[in-house]
Amino acid sequence: MGKKTLSVALLTTAMLTVAGCSGAGSPNADETAAAPVSPDGVSGDITVLTNRTDLVQDGTMKKYAAEFNKTYPKVKVKFEALTDYEGEVKIRMNTEKYGDVLLIPGVVAKGDYPKFFAPLGDTSSMKGTYRFTDKTDVKGKTYGIASFGTANGFVYNKAVWKKAGITDWPTTTQQFLDDLKAVKDKTGATPYYTNFKDGWPLSSPWTNSIGSVSCDAQASDKLAAMDKPWDKGTDLNALDTLLHDIVHAKLSEKDPATTNWESSKTLLAKGEIGSMMLGSWAVNQMRDAAEKAGKNPDDIGFMPVPAQQGGKFCATLVSDYQQAVNIHSDHKSAARAWIDWFTTKSGFAAKEGAVSALKSDPMPETLKGYVDNDVKMVERSEAKTAEVNAIDNASEIGLAKPDYRQKLIDIARGAVKGSLDDYFDDLNKRWSEARQTAGS
Repeated sequence: MGKKTLSVALLTTAMLTVAGCSGAGSPNADETAAAPVSPDGVSGDITVLTNRTDLVQDGTMKKYAAEFNKTYPKVKVKFEALTDYEGEVKIRMNTEKYGDVLLIPGVVAKGDYPKFFAPLGDTSSMKGTYRFTDKTDVKGKTYGIASFGTANGFVYNKAVWKKAGITDWPTTTQQFLDDLKAVKDKTGATPYYTNFKDGWPLSSPWTNSIGSVSCDAQASDKLAAMDKPWDKGTDLNALDTLLHDIVHAKLSEKDPATTNWESSKTLLAKGEIGSMMLGSWAVNQMRDAAEKAGKNPDDIGFMPVPAQQGGKFCATLVSDYQQAVNIHSDHKSAARAWIDWFTTKSGFAAKEGAVSALKSDPMPETLKGYVDNDVKMVERSEAKTAEVNAIDNASEIGLAKPDYRQKLIDIARGAVKGSLDDYFDDLNKRWSEARQTAGS
């Protein structure tokens, strides 16, 4: 795929109500999509919408369906892979025909979930089993189960860092900058790669790390009650200052306008790039790129944000897309059966090197370094997501969009006038004003 295949970039996209969309009719009388008691009697043809065009094209999803049919032989599963998932599903949701199972688009406002999706159960009972239930909780009901979760940090080439004389993870942002300079001076590699042109690597990976600096699961929710999220001492200040300083010190690519995501995977795998801020989902993709380039996949590592609380690193765990059942589906039991099987039996999350939505499942092998080094995993609360997104929309900053960090980079490299302090002051002002109209 042209972009990263796991679409974490859209994870925190501002949730707006679909224009003119009311579900195109009244929901079915049976609105619930309760988990089937047994496979007996579960039948029907269901369509599953997915953003994973690669897994449909290479036959992987068909293999999953074949395994599913060993348990549910009376259910026929059809997949529709959409390249522009958000755009296409948004249009379809002006009708009742938007698949039986789908990934909840970021464009749908959280409060509108009951209009479009069948409730899967009471959140109070589901939260003991599943991670990230508050992401789709509306008035005590859960409307989606995460396809997987991701931890945040920096994917890096361990061989390059070792060549630069670095063996330990940096514990402060200044130490991280010093390490990047050592990579530049001693290896000739580009220490850090922004992926400026593709844009999304400047949005979700950085914004999803809110909470990693403070080690606070409520850090993102607290934005709803903050007037100055970019003041010193905040996660956003620390993260955005780090990005600015990396670029300002010329520790990133020379021409950000020419970056390329697909190429960057090979460049990091070959040791021509030292590091990139991404979700843990990216580790397997970088290791695959290393194998294809004839390099050692074990050289690909994953390190936490360079900050500690009480002598420990922290890393946020956030949900990717949430699987939901179309409230207009004629085969809700079959649709729910697919979601349950895919979450609990398919092994999908483990194969992708991602964090399972099941709390009982262990962390994936891609996070072995985090587990071995006692990095604290912080499952980030999404209870105030709707309020935060409303403020973000009103401020026109775009925490889940690349524009504001692209400007941050342009300031850092001198492409536009301004200073970091002035930019933070402007962001704080816009956020504060937006809270008066959209916030609580």
